[in-house]
Amino acid sequence: MPQAVRLRLSVADRVDHLPGQHYVVRLTAPDGYRAQRSYSVASAPSDPLVELFVERLDDGEVSGYLADVVESGDELEVRGPIGGWFVWDGTHPALLIGGGTGVVPLVAMLRTARELGRTDLLRTAVSTRTLAELPYADELRAAGVVVVTTREAHGVRPAGRLTAADLVPLWEPGQTAYVCGSDGFAETASQLLVDFGVPAAGIRVERFGASG
Repeated sequence: MPQAVRLRLSVADRVDHLPGQHYVVRLTAPDGYRAQRSYSVASAPSDPLVELFVERLDDGEVSGYLADVVESGDELEVRGPIGGWFVWDGTHPALLIGGGTGVVPLVAMLRTARELGRTDLLRTAVSTRTLAELPYADELRAAGVVVVTTREAHGVRPAGRLTAADLVPLWEPGQTAYVCGSDGFAETASQLLVDFGVPAAGIRVERFGASG
């Protein structure tokens, strides 16, 4: 993905995260000014390092520094893991739906399922403008994830938004649905699920703001 980096962090006294949790990265300038942003964890809990995916935003105080300045061996102030709602415990069936960088916590879930030998528990669909802009595109495609592209054709599927027709074949009663993406994407995807009968109580949503 253009203008993005993967950070692999060695975290002292680390507590293993659950798939779906995030870390806060805080930067402090020489004059004391502080800026912080939250980044979902992409790695599985068994990974000795914490992997964060950072999309470089043109006006991003934190993302610009992490993408352009940070080098191997640098120290960062981090806090985490954080979050208890948007997490997958590795034992229950789930439908994962991600848009853009919202796929990152879903990657952690897929990696965990692979390590546990329970890939049968997860079914996944993701949406992106183009395949080149999709984080972890090769890994997601290799996992058999349904990939929808809105700005270009993908395979036999023309460009277009995620639809109920994409999701209905993936849904089974008893699944918990995890939806992650921008406000607009999360709202649309959640409504698609409700419209074809998924109980609202079975839908967990994580929204990404403009600061990502």
